[in-house]
Amino acid sequence: MKKVTLGKTGITAVQNGFGALPIQRISKEDAVKLLRRAYDGGMRFFDTARAYSDSEEKLGEAFGTGYVDRDDIIITTKTTAKTPEAFWKDLETSLEKLRTEYIDVYQFHLMGECWLPGGPDGMYDCMLEAKKQGKIRHIGGTAHKIGIAEAIAESGVYETLQYPISYLADDREIELIRKCQRNEVGLIAMKALAGGLITDSRAAMAFMGQFDGLMPIWGIQRESELDEWLSYMDDTPVMDDEIREFIRSEIEDLKGEFCRGCGYCMPCTVGIQINTCNRMALMLRRAPSDAWLNDYWQAEMKRAESCLECGACLPKCPYGLDIPSLLKKNIEDYKKVLAGTVKI
Repeated sequence: MKKVTLGKTGITAVQNGFGALPIQRISKEDAVKLLRRAYDGGMRFFDTARAYSDSEEKLGEAFGTGYVDRDDIIITTKTTAKTPEAFWKDLETSLEKLRTEYIDVYQFHLMGECWLPGGPDGMYDCMLEAKKQGKIRHIGGTAHKIGIAEAIAESGVYETLQYPISYLADDREIELIRKCQRNEVGLIAMKALAGGLITDSRAAMAFMGQFDGLMPIWGIQRESELDEWLSYMDDTPVMDDEIREFIRSEIEDLKGEFCRGCGYCMPCTVGIQINTCNRMALMLRRAPSDAWLNDYWQAEMKRAESCLECGACLPKCPYGLDIPSLLKKNIEDYKKVLAGTVKI
């Protein structure tokens, strides 16, 4: 497994990061076991966020109790704060939950604008003060909108950028990778499996391995998932003609508009689970399971028919999707599967 250095930060770790969002869904005991197995298996980069319920607390339990030398791991976390007061509250809470005196990379979470030093909001200046105090070591930002991501990469004041990158990336997103490399901005690749639409981990790993300065973080919830990523420590997939052709066919299969399942469109005004219902047809095709056809999901897809087309979700979608139209298509496709006119 190659090591990557995140731009000007100087942070170097194996190119196989642990995305800790999913561990909020499992018990503390199971999460601690999973995190420690990841460390023992060679992972050193762990990404979480204040918004991920108890994820920080579980990381703190795993690594803040003497199990590891703190300087031997990289911990990145995020704040959704929009005011200086909320910033400092989040930072102190994160330090307490993580049981650490410093955070390696502190990131603004889901940025709607690129905050700069001296701005009237005072947000970036909070980062500078926190760094001066030794509570954080590096400053980063996360974005789902490509324009914001480009502004962060070009700003000259952010040391890292976190953005959804997978082998489904389009030309503009590939250029974003190059832009980060040119500007020595470390790129943390979230949603490297496109919210579950990518099911071939070897191809996903091989794609990431092409780029220096890029750290993929794999969302891990189960030991079987962890085992898969740890197996690549010694047997790392590399890009070849076979994988390249496979990725080309995947891009062709998923061309056009599709939901990545990020959930930023929610909550829905009538309670629709947009982030799942709006990609149900894809999940049935790419991750077929009878579980998608059980009573629960039938009821949820029935609820989706109550869409008011109020438009409240539209400005929230980072990808500019026409959510009501996409929802209608998924509902119709789902009905065809249930009726047996279309097979999974």
